[in-house]
Amino acid sequence: MADGQALDEVVTFTSDLIRIDTTNKGGGDCRERPAAEYAAARLAEAGLEPALLERTEGRTNVVARIEGTDPSADALLVHGHLDVVPAQAGEWSVPPFSGEIRDGVVWGRGAVDMKNMDAMILAVVRSWAREGVRPRRDVVIAFTADEEASAEDGSGFLAERHAALFEGCTEGIGESGAFTVHDGSGRQLYPLAAGERGTGWVKLTARGRAAHGSRPNRENAVTRLAAAVTRIGAHEWPLRLTPTVRAALTELAALYGLDADLDDVDGLLEKLGPAARLVEATVRNSANPTMLEAGYKVNVIPGEAVAYVDGRYLPGHEDEFRATLDQLTGPDVNWEFHHHEVALQSPVDSPTYARMRAAVEEFAPEGHVVPYCMPGGTDAKQFSRLGIIGYGFSPLKLPEGYDYGAMFHGVDERVPIEALHFGVRVLDRFLRTA
Repeated sequence: MADGQALDEVVTFTSDLIRIDTTNKGGGDCRERPAAEYAAARLAEAGLEPALLERTEGRTNVVARIEGTDPSADALLVHGHLDVVPAQAGEWSVPPFSGEIRDGVVWGRGAVDMKNMDAMILAVVRSWAREGVRPRRDVVIAFTADEEASAEDGSGFLAERHAALFEGCTEGIGESGAFTVHDGSGRQLYPLAAGERGTGWVKLTARGRAAHGSRPNRENAVTRLAAAVTRIGAHEWPLRLTPTVRAALTELAALYGLDADLDDVDGLLEKLGPAARLVEATVRNSANPTMLEAGYKVNVIPGEAVAYVDGRYLPGHEDEFRATLDQLTGPDVNWEFHHHEVALQSPVDSPTYARMRAAVEEFAPEGHVVPYCMPGGTDAKQFSRLGIIGYGFSPLKLPEGYDYGAMFHGVDERVPIEALHFGVRVLDRFLRTA
């Protein structure tokens, strides 16, 4: 089991990494190198030989390999990203890059997304070095850049240009899974992610006839765009159940003593109460308009208007997503992918999934582990290009009233120290047996 020093180090490392500002504003405006050098130094102190890799200067990734005891076993990838989303300091109770430790909590941008997991990985690896522990299978550690934007300088670059570093990896674990969800009735749920919806960020472009704003214009680009955006926003996507979501509904229904009526999923979700939040975003494709760009003067009808839509599609349903957008945009509006990534589906009956479940149950015997499909996406999408099956497994035991989802990209992001200690113990237990 991870030693006491590992429990101290995970807190220190989380705080230290938060203090290194790796804000990713998009468009290449980020510099992860200081955080990458920090992580690489901690790995080197544990006897590893980390490689620092860049596609663009300052956008640094770290990769290291721990040799296992069974050379015939497939390797396991363990990854976390180093960049964070922006934070408006005036909205926070503490400076967002202070890494302040107060009242048993570590505060700051990245405390949950996801410098906490980076710190857990470092703490476990260093604990192993002190004990002389080697895992059964090779473990490849990757700390990536650019996850909060396109991943082109991070996992995408690693998968394309440095595939050899991941030789033998068939499975991987990353962010967002094995965290406590309190259902309001005393139950504690621990969702393990075994799938992700695909990313379909869409740009809509409407063209028309530019003219004076005082004259009639039946070829108004703004009107055409607005009509398409309204249709997309109002569209009711049909129910689609993937294997992971079907398993989640079945297990949740059994846990709550309900009939798993998958012919009436909406009715079942209503009966599940707060637990439905784990599933409701992943029973359908979705498309939410988020940005509008049109015009430059109130009395001028522009010849072009643009909108952006955050689209997500379930594994196996990208074709339906595309066809539906063709219908909803209509003949006067063109659409194209602004950013596009695959949907993922991972087995929930694999030995690795069973070992993750067992690790959580050992340290949270009162909890109930359930399958989970992430509504968004992670670096697992890019690593899937190497044939690596991805799971979300960054364990945290959270107190009631702590809104884990609100911490992602939210104000006053923070993580309890006890949650970090739990995460180290569970991660250590899993990786030793994986």
